[in-house]
This record gives sequence, structure tokens and C-alpha cells, in this order.
Amino acid sequence: MFSLLKESSTRIKTAVVLFAMFIAVSYVDTLFITWLFFGLFMIVGVSEAMKLFNVKDNIVYQIAGITWIVAYFYQQPENLLFIAILIFASILAYTRKIEKNIVFPLLYPLASFLFLLALYNEYGIQVLWWILAVVALTDIGAYYIGKSIGKTKFCATSPNKTLEGVFGGIIVGSFVGAFFAIPDLTYLGAAIISFSVSVASIFGDLFESYLKREAGMKDSGNILPGHGGVLDRTDGFLFAAVIMLFLLRAMI
Repeated sequence: MFSLLKESSTRIKTAVVLFAMFIAVSYVDTLFITWLFFGLFMIVGVSEAMKLFNVKDNIVYQIAGITWIVAYFYQQPENLLFIAILIFASILAYTRKIEKNIVFPLLYPLASFLFLLALYNEYGIQVLWWILAVVALTDIGAYYIGKSIGKTKFCATSPNKTLEGVFGGIIVGSFVGAFFAIPDLTYLGAAIISFSVSVASIFGDLFESYLKREAGMKDSGNILPGHGGVLDRTDGFLFAAVIMLFLLRAMI
């Protein structure tokens, strides 16, 4: 019991620090600071993904780093993913020596961080608060509702999740999260997007759980005390950002 309380205390302290960092980024609200903030998480996330995918070729850092630098100057950074993959394919074809599986860390998490940056570029800091609210509320709702009434296992990949908890989390994330939406949308439109983002965050978390099980790892890293690695903390956002950008562009 004592160790559980200690772990929870550490987890809360880390969460508070991360939240304070995000508040500071929001207060400054400039492209450079937001780009730098996401970039730090991205490069650590890429490092963790290399372990999950068993990638040892450090050229991943070079491709990810160059892509992220260019993303600062490019209005639609998510498109740079295709350039990164073309560079990878060209190097592979020319040298015939690099690992083929280095493409995976470029897809996860680099691509998702490019989508997060694109969200900020197009819709401002408010959209980042929105996605934070939806993903956090989904996570909190799923945890507490699952603990309270959860009985039906959600899936084998994540045996601690229950179907009741997942549904409860999605309901909370959708209808409460919609109140944090950007002002360009009606509540109905915001709720539709929040629902889709909430579902995506569930499967983002599930995907990272799958990767860890395949790699035989408990956490993706240890940089965040009480949470594990960057991917452990951002997994829901990495799927959610892609869905949110797609739907916002379709509806606005």
C-alpha cells in the first residue's frame, strides 16, 4: 500500500510539472517555443520507439531532426512525413545497408508530432487545450468508471481495461471535452470531433501497449517518474492529433 501511495505521489508530481510546462508554453504562445516544446518530446519519443521496434541505426535521429527543423519553416509540417520516407527510401536503395524497420519510428511518433505542430499552426493554442482536455478526460473517465463498475475485459492487449471503463471514458471525453473546443464550431460539431478524438486516444494507448508487449517492456522509458517514458504519456495524443486535424479540416 505504501509503495502504491508513493508511486501515485510521484506520478502526480510529474503530471503537475508537465502541466506547468504546458501552461508556460501556452502563456508565451509563439511558434518557436511550441515547436521546441514538441521537438524535445519528439526526439525522446523517437529514441523510445527505436527500442520498441528494435532499431539500432542512428540515421533515424538525423532524418527526424532534419524533418523537424524544416517543419518550423513549413506551414503544413505533416506533409514532410512523405519527404522523410522518400529520403529513407533513397538512402536504402543507394546504400542497401540501413535497416528497413527504421521507417517505423518515422511513422510513430514523428508523424504524430508533425500533426500536433500542424494543429497549432492552423488553429492556435486553443486547439491544443482542447485535445489535452479530451484525451485527459477520456483517460480519467476510463480509469475511474472502470474501477467502479468495470467487469467486461476490453481486449487481450490491455487486460486492465474494461469495456465499461472505455465507454465511460469516451462519453466523458466527448461531451465534457467539447466545451473546450475552438469557437469556430457548434457544440454538436465539437462533440462529434471530441468523440472521434476520444476513440482515437483509446486506440493510441492500446497500440503502445501492444508495442511494449511485443518488445517485452513494461514502459517505453523512464524519463518521466511515475509515468515511464514519453510514449507512455503521449500515446493517446499521437493517434488523436491525426484524427483531430483531419476532421477540423473537413468541418471548418
